Amino acid sequence: MTSDDRKPTTTDAGIPVASDEHSLSVGPDGPLLLHDHYLIEQMANFNRERIPERQPHAKGGGAFGRFETTEDVSRYTRAAVFQKGTRTDVVMRFSTVAGERGSPDTWRDPRGFSIKFYTSEGNYDMVGNNTPVFFVRDPMKFQHFIRSQKRRADNHLRDHDMQWDFWTLSPESAHQVTWLMGDRGIPKTWRHMNGYSSHTYMWTNAQGEKFWVKYHFKTDQGIECLTQDEADRLCGVDNDYHTRDLYEAIDRGECPSWTLYMQVMPFKDADTYRLNPFDLTKVWPHDDYPLIKVGKLTLDRNPTDYHTEIEQAAFEPNNLVPGIGISPDKMLIARVFSYADAHRARLGVNYKQIPVNSPLAPVHSYSKDGAMRVKNVSDPVYAPNSKGGPAADGERYPTDSTWQASGDMVRAPYTLRQDDDDYGQAHDLINKVMDEAARDRLVDNVVGHVLGGVKEPVLSRVFEYWKNIDATIGRRIEEGVKAKLN
Repeated sequence: MTSDDRKPTTTDAGIPVASDEHSLSVGPDGPLLLHDHYLIEQMANFNRERIPERQPHAKGGGAFGRFETTEDVSRYTRAAVFQKGTRTDVVMRFSTVAGERGSPDTWRDPRGFSIKFYTSEGNYDMVGNNTPVFFVRDPMKFQHFIRSQKRRADNHLRDHDMQWDFWTLSPESAHQVTWLMGDRGIPKTWRHMNGYSSHTYMWTNAQGEKFWVKYHFKTDQGIECLTQDEADRLCGVDNDYHTRDLYEAIDRGECPSWTLYMQVMPFKDADTYRLNPFDLTKVWPHDDYPLIKVGKLTLDRNPTDYHTEIEQAAFEPNNLVPGIGISPDKMLIARVFSYADAHRARLGVNYKQIPVNSPLAPVHSYSKDGAMRVKNVSDPVYAPNSKGGPAADGERYPTDSTWQASGDMVRAPYTLRQDDDDYGQAHDLINKVMDEAARDRLVDNVVGHVLGGVKEPVLSRVFEYWKNIDATIGRRIEEGVKAKLN
């Protein structure tokens, strides 16, 4: 390519510039001139080109693709995206939870699994993880949980003692911690892990019938995981191992896919089910509510600009289309507020005008002005009005998230049901899902993690925590730690 064929460098206003290398100065050896507007633009933009990172889920990557509904699930939902034969464009982001943007991809940590469906009825977002449960069930504890996994205030170091202090004082964390310390705590790649809504949602069909549902995206590549030793080695070899793997797999045509299955609970079952179906620390046993196949998710296009297409992608569980609603899950109800609020703080109030967040469906809203508002607004800018502006239609689009509730205003945990203990499902995970080799690795993982700085009195609580989950596993962990300390 000759110099005549190359596009000229311009300012951000499209004005050609004279040099990519030399600032404007008084003679070759004199001082620089303040009116060198291109130099000022370069320096000012550089100082501002980093937006605040996400609080949790800061490190991640993603890609674009499509979702196709292959099965007829119209008896459960009228949502257009889930009608048989419908193909919907998507953007997906994978992430770790606790690490900063520069942290290793292969730390032992849950992985985020978030999807934005660009549906004909507006954007539908599902924010999930690679685990079907979570550490806490009440949003009052969420901020404290995240802080316990981040860095100390004094020395700015992550602290295993701080992590186990929180976990052992929060017995509801037992199920998720058992997942985290087991084989699936470090997936081999994002392509080789499942994704779950974790939360319970509501589906409503065309006749107005309501159902409670959970999403299960099963990897078509098969589950593969890293051992702790493999993960530790990769931390020193390639901090961006998972990010690189996804990008290069798609680049060479090995497009990953997941099959979506749903668990569907009839609306009235929730009243009498033996455990609280809205408790985020619990799963619904598949014997009670088997998986129902829905469709296929495929990623087949890499981003061309990570910052605009992935780092600025904003996923939020309040993006719900007709036929899909929320449930009485306290964590979900809080996230309906907190995610959108986080995006407004990080990206600005008009973050939905960023192309990756803009819906394909037409927008007829009364949002007006604010920083970075770039799309035209026309009168009338208020409602109600008699000037032909958009009007809500409650008959065509009724509120989907409705259920009966009564009682005094209280600060209290969920009402306990027959099987609502904190340790039972973690015990079943160890004894009914893991084999003996997996249990050995679980013990080794916990022992290694605890030896990374957990001190008394937290150490004794760790042993008791695991004995509450499973007496044998707890004893083995205690013996393993004490043998290493002696």
